[in-house]
Amino acid sequence: MEEYIKKKQLAVHRADHAYFLAAVFCFWLATYIYAPVFGVYLQEIGFRFWAIGIILGAYGITQILLRFPLGILSDFLQRIRKQLFVGSFIVALISSLILVFFDSFAMILIARLLAGVTASMWVMATVLYSHYFDAYRASRAMGIMQFVTVATQFFSMAVSGWLVHQFGWTLPFWAGAVASVLGAFFAWRIKEVQPLEEPADRKSMAFHIKETIRLPQLKGLTFLSMIAHAVLFITIFGFSPLYAAALGVEEQSFIWLTCAFFVPHAAASLSLVFYRIDPRRNKAVLVICFILTSVFLFAVPLTHTLASLSSMHIFIGLALGFVFPLLLSEVVLVSPPAFKMSAMGFFQSFYALGIFLGPLAAGVIAEQVSLDAVFIITGTLCAVAAVFVLLFMGRRKISF
Repeated sequence: MEEYIKKKQLAVHRADHAYFLAAVFCFWLATYIYAPVFGVYLQEIGFRFWAIGIILGAYGITQILLRFPLGILSDFLQRIRKQLFVGSFIVALISSLILVFFDSFAMILIARLLAGVTASMWVMATVLYSHYFDAYRASRAMGIMQFVTVATQFFSMAVSGWLVHQFGWTLPFWAGAVASVLGAFFAWRIKEVQPLEEPADRKSMAFHIKETIRLPQLKGLTFLSMIAHAVLFITIFGFSPLYAAALGVEEQSFIWLTCAFFVPHAAASLSLVFYRIDPRRNKAVLVICFILTSVFLFAVPLTHTLASLSSMHIFIGLALGFVFPLLLSEVVLVSPPAFKMSAMGFFQSFYALGIFLGPLAAGVIAEQVSLDAVFIITGTLCAVAAVFVLLFMGRRKISF
């Protein structure tokens, strides 16, 4: 075992990490470069809140349908993991070009469904990169991945409003297309590190699926991540920019809201790369994070300026910055080697329910009640998550 670890460490060089992380940056840039202003764009071309909610939620539909099957498939056909990851950039390119040339409800919906296909391949990236590290450093691997993801999201949020203000609504879509091409190049250059475990028995797929679903903690971790992703896509990637626009904030000023959310969000994720939280404290950390998110979501309707709105998002971003990598690293750790990709597929597929249902429900609430109600109900959801953490983690036999 020690000899294997040494050989793997020698096999992976800094250049391999650089190519992989560059591919991850392009992976998220391709779909997030226009995300901060997308809801405002849809409102600008005449869509109502319910239609905006459907389109924003469509991004999660294909992820729900594909991530778990892709995880299972990849466990049985390990040789195509890299090819599927490369293929995700081709799909992202098609999605971006559709958004450039079409503005009908049907075509935009198709584009977002395709963007969801791209995001479904994230299951490949997370496990492929986890093989660059030893098992006991899983939290570091996921912390790095989460940091690059957040850094990409932050960059997208920072420049998208300025790009629209300077060059028009279609330039972010063109930028997504360019990122797709570059990402395909970097992904093709990444090195695959074969895990120590043997490939799964191809004759036992039904058993494989059953055993994956039965993994202890997996469903609970997935539920918590589903709520966290619902909050993310309801707020900063959904209705927070719309709330800012309702206050009279112009697109080029969205950068302040972006910085308020993503600087602490990225700092929290990056801190986990260098500092490992004692597993016995994870329960308390998650409870505190969900409670903080809940409190400041409740406070959003009380804000009436960009400064006060941004101040609320500082704490929301900080709290979620700890939640995501902690949950992700635990899925890696609680999954036996032969079920690691399947477990990650299950986790990412079903937390995508939050990406789908969150914006969809928020659109209906905004249409039927008000934008204020969106944040109040989302805050209530986070309070429920905090209670669930107390109950769920209190019963677990295997501690975080």
